Amino acid sequence: MKFILVTVILVHHITAEHYKSKPSFVKTCSLSDPDFDDCSKTAVQLLFNALGPGLPEIDLPPLDPLKIPKIRILQGDGPVNVNAALDDVTVSGFGKTDVLLSQVDSKTYDFYTKVRVPKIRIEGTYDLKGKILLIPLVGRGRCWFEPSNMTIDIVSDVKLYDKDGFTFFNVTQVHVKYNIGVLKLYMHNLFDGISSLEESTNAYLNANWRPVSESLRPILSKTIEDILLGFMRQIFHNLPATFIIEDVKNNSLLSKKDDKQL
Repeated sequence: MKFILVTVILVHHITAEHYKSKPSFVKTCSLSDPDFDDCSKTAVQLLFNALGPGLPEIDLPPLDPLKIPKIRILQGDGPVNVNAALDDVTVSGFGKTDVLLSQVDSKTYDFYTKVRVPKIRIEGTYDLKGKILLIPLVGRGRCWFEPSNMTIDIVSDVKLYDKDGFTFFNVTQVHVKYNIGVLKLYMHNLFDGISSLEESTNAYLNANWRPVSESLRPILSKTIEDILLGFMRQIFHNLPATFIIEDVKNNSLLSKKDDKQL
């Protein structure tokens, strides 16, 4: 299967002065604490709460709503075969993220996080030519997608590095798996605005949301990974690791780790 997705997110990496003292939205935990997972869960929840409105002091835009200028999609073969673009995209809902679990590998410092998002809404202008569930689709106009009751498992690959006498986490890659309770969507101006075809096609896609969701899984997974990677890199490049985990090892003491994926 040929699959290409390019997401452009305006997050300015390492452009701001990093925090010299611990900000109020950061809770420090210790890996040696038997209750570390509980502490880490609370700490990550505080981070998500702070990311919602954004952190202008480190050039971090709001996570909710999140503006994405462009998403380009090219996918061939299988149940989805599309050449599409989404422009002027707004993603809302991540500000209500509920952290269910947070764990950190004591040797590699890779993060494992499980979250629930009640509803995500993706809105934008689409330009589409292709097929979904073998249905030919063509059109250009406004669209929206709403996955609800979404649980997301996130594995973040992490390395340590030193800067200005501090140790920092460098999130090099993010891998996600997710499940959703229901998916709703609507694409306006399908088939050059022939209303009967537009309405019947949208009705069919919504009635068959489960296979539609599975068909769109690679696209949605990659979009979520790109969003999380951009924000996690920015926050952790500006937040010393010891503010988060007080007994983090010195970077020079870490041995090379194997890559880990879901």
